[in-house]
Amino acid sequence: MVMKVFYGNSNPALAEKICEVLGIEPGHAQVKRFSDGEIWIEIDENVRGKDVFVLQSICYPANENLMELLIMMDALKRASPKRITAVIPYYGYARQDRKSKPRTPISAKLVADLLTTAGANRILTIDLHSDQIQGFFNIPVDNLSALLVFMKYIKENIKDDLIIVSPDVGGVKRVNEYAERLNKQIAIVVKRRPAPNVSEAMYVVGDVKGKTAIIIDDIVDTAGTIKQAVQSLLENGAKEVYAFCTHPVLSGNAYKNIEFSNIKELVVTDTIPLLKMSPKIKVISVAELLAEAIKRIHEEKSVSVLFKQV
Repeated sequence: MVMKVFYGNSNPALAEKICEVLGIEPGHAQVKRFSDGEIWIEIDENVRGKDVFVLQSICYPANENLMELLIMMDALKRASPKRITAVIPYYGYARQDRKSKPRTPISAKLVADLLTTAGANRILTIDLHSDQIQGFFNIPVDNLSALLVFMKYIKENIKDDLIIVSPDVGGVKRVNEYAERLNKQIAIVVKRRPAPNVSEAMYVVGDVKGKTAIIIDDIVDTAGTIKQAVQSLLENGAKEVYAFCTHPVLSGNAYKNIEFSNIKELVVTDTIPLLKMSPKIKVISVAELLAEAIKRIHEEKSVSVLFKQV
């Protein structure tokens, strides 16, 4: 069975890197728009009986990129491939994974239903905002972790006495994975969030005095949480602070918050392309990780081995 990789407009640089690692040419498709903004897609090659992968992050502009992904999969489905795997490095709408108050949607579930209806037979993603989203699908979901690429960077570049920090109580499970592999202690920045995208750091649980603090999170959006967490850690005696966040959403005042914070470095992946660069931001590619997962799915090999490496 022949493998083909197609992609939309959300993250072409990452898609091309993945194809380069796999040693294949990307699939040819036309993605255009009518004058009223409707998306029109045509697949320019035969995919009958082939193993098709469609790469698209649901990042800004999220609705445009989501519709591109759905329409491309629908076009492919109608061309009779053997299987369609939606490769979604950043799964947008993931923060709406439950009813936080009455009369609100569970948008992450709605997106899951749309992806399945559009033709996805399998989902490949990285660092879902919450693990429960995998249960929203009735098809296989492979949720990779950026831990594999971040651990390598930490070991090679940060040699000081470390402490691994969760920016909130909800991220303790994620932070524990890093702490166990590095054999380090953890700390937690306890905060409250009075409104969406507004956070107020309160206090630090754990001894960070004289240590290099490494904040681990899955998403950095406005960077308000990161900025306040950095300040709290430094006020509690941390020597310096790094942050590792998989998905650089970076909306609103994010770049300003990063520039005017006392963070040593913000390390992110290329699941979302940056709108602009900053001397405080370091980007690490997940192309090799995704390429290996795609290869293993295509060859019907275990993907779980990718969770055990480092």
